[in-house]
Amino acid sequence: MGRSSGRDLAVGCFVLLGLAAIAYLSVAIGGLGNGGPKGLTLIANFDEIGGLKPRAAVVVSGVRVGQVESITLGDDYRARVTLNVDPKLELPVDSTASIITAGVLGDRYVSLQLGGEAETLKSGGVIDFTESAVLLERVLGKIVHNVGGGGGDDEKDEEKGEQKKEGAE
Repeated sequence: MGRSSGRDLAVGCFVLLGLAAIAYLSVAIGGLGNGGPKGLTLIANFDEIGGLKPRAAVVVSGVRVGQVESITLGDDYRARVTLNVDPKLELPVDSTASIITAGVLGDRYVSLQLGGEAETLKSGGVIDFTESAVLLERVLGKIVHNVGGGGGDDEKDEEKGEQKKEGAE
């Protein structure tokens, strides 16, 4: 059987089309194609970001409205998170930002809760009210410490019980 140049050309085009589709999906999912106009830039300072990463989602009522642009350490040694959100959003100046975990061990994202003020945040504005990430390790540590390590009160209760027994005899 001889090789058919028409079949080879068709297979080559099919392979190139597949590679182009993979390249497009990689750029689209990776977010590298977002070099267009920037949205509303906001800054939020957190005591603990707990694994929040650049390009993490920013959501309002569960709807993605932007992403985390950068994370740096501020002059006050707090995490300074720069958010890039939809410029059509009109966020009141008393809005709050919280770092939330998707599920128990999922990725972290920033959730914005709208305030009630009439004045809105402008580009470069600072969200004053923030809630830092809750670290699962710290919560578990506190639970273990309070449940297992709280033996001081139990020992006092046992001593009182023994004293009552001795006094009754």
